[in-house]
Amino acid sequence: MLTKAQYLGADQVFLDLEDSVAPDVKPAARDTVVQALRSGDWGGKVRVVRVNDVSTRWCLDDLIHVVSHTGPGILDCVMIPKVEDAAQVHFVDHVLRQVELDNGWAVGSVGLEIQIENAAGLTNADEILAASDRVETFIFGPGDMAAALGMPSLTVGAIQSDYPGDHWHWVLMRILVAARFAGVQAIDGPYAQIRDVDGFREVATRSRLLGFDGKWVLHPGQIDAANEVYGVSQEVYERAEDILAAYADATGQQKRGAVMFGDEMIDEASRKMAAMNAEKGHAQGLEAREVPDDVPFHERAAWRARSDGEGAASRAEAG
Repeated sequence: MLTKAQYLGADQVFLDLEDSVAPDVKPAARDTVVQALRSGDWGGKVRVVRVNDVSTRWCLDDLIHVVSHTGPGILDCVMIPKVEDAAQVHFVDHVLRQVELDNGWAVGSVGLEIQIENAAGLTNADEILAASDRVETFIFGPGDMAAALGMPSLTVGAIQSDYPGDHWHWVLMRILVAARFAGVQAIDGPYAQIRDVDGFREVATRSRLLGFDGKWVLHPGQIDAANEVYGVSQEVYERAEDILAAYADATGQQKRGAVMFGDEMIDEASRKMAAMNAEKGHAQGLEAREVPDDVPFHERAAWRARSDGEGAASRAEAG
């Protein structure tokens, strides 16, 4: 499985020392993880190890052993599960600092990912994220959270069809707002029904529409759906670029702060929304298809659609 993970289409891979490892083999698992990180071909993936939570007897040795035998260039981040307060983050930060100094590495070389899985962590979210400059990502843990809150659920990450709405909506928004305030990524947790790709897609879409940056996948079959949901489509990217161009023309040439984009009024708030989507598209390597300069900004999407249709018809005739 560790070898297979190296070649999957995920942006990040985390190697687990926590829930997926039985207590008796946790010490041996550290060497397995270190070997996989040191010898594997991980390409451009972000490489993360989830250690055991701070309240356990394994956490300290997890941190020292894994980080000291990997370090910058091999290990990008350490994930801390079940975080409840800022003191736990301070503890991990201090341990990492000592390991970095002991090995002659720059302090702060190893980042932190924080997983929130209970009421204490959710209540203290802002203080937790402010506890260390290492923090890069805030992660929702739906399984332990459901148990901690007393929810009558037996499947991790599943939708509760009897609930009139999304039973995780407030929790997700709390995590998202805390993450945005701290300037870090917000990541949705796993969906355990690994063969139900449609269900995964539905749950992922809910958090994506709120603003989440991504979601855990437990099986290769979930990767394509995750990349599709959390990515920006070509059409959305091009519309964002058209809005930016229209607004730049309005403010630069016309000296106006607001302008009509077809039937829609756009202004500075519209520009910010478009810029966010355009930035995501750029990161994915998207490029807007060229449109003649005399086509109005709000008509460019329709022009591209017609152009694509005519091209498809020509190919069909040639065939």
